[in-house]
Amino acid sequence: MKIENYIRDIQGFPKEGILFKDITPLLNNPQARTECLKILVDSLNGQQIDKVVGAESRGFFFGMLLANELNAGFIPVRKPKKLPYETISASYELEYGIDTLEMHKDAIQKGDRILIHDDVLATGGTAKAVCDLVTELGGEIVQCNFLMELSFLNGREKIKDNPIFAAITY
Repeated sequence: MKIENYIRDIQGFPKEGILFKDITPLLNNPQARTECLKILVDSLNGQQIDKVVGAESRGFFFGMLLANELNAGFIPVRKPKKLPYETISASYELEYGIDTLEMHKDAIQKGDRILIHDDVLATGGTAKAVCDLVTELGGEIVQCNFLMELSFLNGREKIKDNPIFAAITY
């Protein structure tokens, strides 16, 4: 099964000039979703993961599935003012603007083995911000894990000091 057959291209979303990779067909197909989860888990080669960090919002879908499969905790990284407890934050540039992400201050204990998951590695801004948050709290990044990588945007360069895996590369 080719999971890329379940990714739909949407031209001009969220603004003109962007080709958006829509994962909703993948989420809607149980067999494709299961195959994708297997690919993501297998990429870890049995490494111990204490917590999975999922980036808002599409990183939550497979982030929770990964946490469940790995018997690990799940940490949501969210946009500002969405988390109820004390947070740390990191700002970043993305392909169509600037944004900020936050994580609870007590989400990671020093030495926790962390899997960072998001749906797409594009320019690397989001991934870099999440890596910075994890590192600030003392977590050890085991892998940055993505459904897909848009390699032509060179996002890998921003997080190259960490192991990186993408199930699909465009």
